[in-house]
Amino acid sequence: MTKTRSPIRSNIGLKAVMAVTGILLVLFLILHMLGNLKVFTGETSFDHYAHWLRDIGTPLLPSTWYLWIQRTVLVAAVLGHIGSATVLAMRSRAARPVAYAHRRKVHVNYAARTMRWGGVIILLFVIYHILDLTTGHLNPQGDPSNPYGNVVADFAPERWYVTLFYTLAVVTLGFHLRHGAASAFRSLGQQTPKGEQRARAAALVFAVVLCAGYLVVPFAVLTGLVA
Repeated sequence: MTKTRSPIRSNIGLKAVMAVTGILLVLFLILHMLGNLKVFTGETSFDHYAHWLRDIGTPLLPSTWYLWIQRTVLVAAVLGHIGSATVLAMRSRAARPVAYAHRRKVHVNYAARTMRWGGVIILLFVIYHILDLTTGHLNPQGDPSNPYGNVVADFAPERWYVTLFYTLAVVTLGFHLRHGAASAFRSLGQQTPKGEQRARAAALVFAVVLCAGYLVVPFAVLTGLVA
């Protein structure tokens, strides 16, 4: 008997997993960016927001349970996204085991060529970011009662290398999002040349806005606008 492959393990199923997990991660990025921008409202407001996150769902849920549920969902989304992308890449390579003797010159933008390495950089940054501003192990202050102070200490002028790494990771994320969003529009049925141009433009604007929203905080601290 022929073993039937589960629909979710098919190429279409894996692309669907990538799409769903990608949407979840993008929604989180948007909400997280908006939360970060509250640093401009002052220390008291920002700290209140950070502590409020720990109490979402209370008294129905014990304190911090919502955050742990969110983290679990995000970890599952990241693993599903990376796993699906890896399997699809391996299948694509296996389908063409012999390299072309003369490759056709095709237009492949920077984001598409570096999609996989970009994912690795982003993953490493997420791990560092958690150890820095979530657990506080790599933060020079690491005070859970003062999130605002942790942010200011983290991006202080003398720690310019942290801001540089943060910038590299966020820009890499921007390229990743630009390519991913454009691909998502194509997967949803966009095929016309004019529609392709609009999709690329929309993806670029979204990526730029998200990157700017994340980078404005560390540079505000670096330049003394937030202190």
